[in-house]
Amino acid sequence: MNNETIILQGVSLNELTNLINQGVKTQLDDLSRKLLNKEDQTELLTRTEACDLLKIDSSTLWTWTNKGKVKAYGISNRRYYKRTELIECLTPVK
Repeated sequence: MNNETIILQGVSLNELTNLINQGVKTQLDDLSRKLLNKEDQTELLTRTEACDLLKIDSSTLWTWTNKGKVKAYGISNRRYYKRTELIECLTPVK
């Protein structure tokens, strides 16, 4: 018998399904944490990218920036938005 052989003896179909589901959930949670950590490294988006992310028009983004709903960062005459801050500015609708 080699290390790649798995013997399932005395394991019901429900138990096997639960074990697989737990393994997949663990892997997805790890991947989600890794992706969030990458986003925490402050990915900057251009105006166009920010509009695409939020699915809004550039005039709406300009209005929200002027009202302080979203924060823009500037270098010369260019404006950038942090992805994490754009996500955080979203609020649940009742």
